[in-house]
Amino acid sequence: MTATDLPMPGLAGVPRTDEKQTAKSFKTDQEVRWCPGCGDYAILAAVQGFLPELGLRKENIVFISGIGCSSRFPYYMNTYGMHSIHGRAPAIATGVAVTRPDLSVWVVTGDGDALSIGGNHLIHALRRNVNLKILLFNNRIYGLTKGQYSPTSETGKITKSTPMGSLDYSFNPVSIALGAEASFVARTIDSDRQHLTETLRRAAAHEGTALVEILQNCNIFNDDAWAPLKDIDTRDDMLIRLVDGEQIRFGTDGQHAVVRGKDGHITVAEAAEVDESDIIVFDSHAKDPGLAFALSRLADFHSLADTAIGVFRDVQRPSYNRLVREQVAAAQGAQEPDLQALLLGKDTWTVN
Repeated sequence: MTATDLPMPGLAGVPRTDEKQTAKSFKTDQEVRWCPGCGDYAILAAVQGFLPELGLRKENIVFISGIGCSSRFPYYMNTYGMHSIHGRAPAIATGVAVTRPDLSVWVVTGDGDALSIGGNHLIHALRRNVNLKILLFNNRIYGLTKGQYSPTSETGKITKSTPMGSLDYSFNPVSIALGAEASFVARTIDSDRQHLTETLRRAAAHEGTALVEILQNCNIFNDDAWAPLKDIDTRDDMLIRLVDGEQIRFGTDGQHAVVRGKDGHITVAEAAEVDESDIIVFDSHAKDPGLAFALSRLADFHSLADTAIGVFRDVQRPSYNRLVREQVAAAQGAQEPDLQALLLGKDTWTVN
């Protein structure tokens, strides 16, 4: 399936192009300056390879970033873009998206940029359902500032800023997004090109805020942070791949399954030891986000066992952009807006 096979309400009003595009169409003449082996290269290649499927004019695509290694992204995209300020990319992107419905607006951020100084901006963009696609690169470390612990670093993490181990409890980006009433939440992996691309397709199609957490490797300051999820010998028994309409099974032979325990909470069991009807069937479009939230909490932060990836939630809700435009149109009615009348309205005073 390609993006053109999907209904694309998230791109309604964005001009299409007749130009034949390839990945090269979205590459710039700027030298890509990330450390050799960084997972950002794989994400950049996936995004550049995927965008031609949308068939959009390059002039109508915008990438806005904050501060961090991932935030160099706009330099390498042959689109419009802005390298903004620490944590504020969702706020700046909100202004762009609301005022320019003819643009496809993407935010590129990291676990530190988005979840520390930018945490408030992130959750309010999610709850408002602004028509943004937010790519959150999560390497569980501050890379640009040379290896301090981040909001997603596991408890006990030894870094330059926590030489005796971090005392903080880790943030779970998917859980935060679901708690903030996000209408689209997904998790994928930098090195899984097929899964990453399919997740980007669904995010682009969505009307409203789409948060995609990308598990990304920083080979300099936190190498192999996600190794068990990538290693060919362990990944099948660690990763739970969520697929709509299918039972939640995983393992090399599908021998593990997600079921509801006697206490009502979900748990992992051996499929052969439970009744077939007890195995949960996944639905990202479910009205209630309870199952999606529970699945986001299954993963063990240290061993990474039972880590779910895929689209956790994909529900339709009018975007903030559309609601704002409708409200403005209703307020204006048939009258032309009069800026001077607004400035000299009732709430003005003459000071002698």
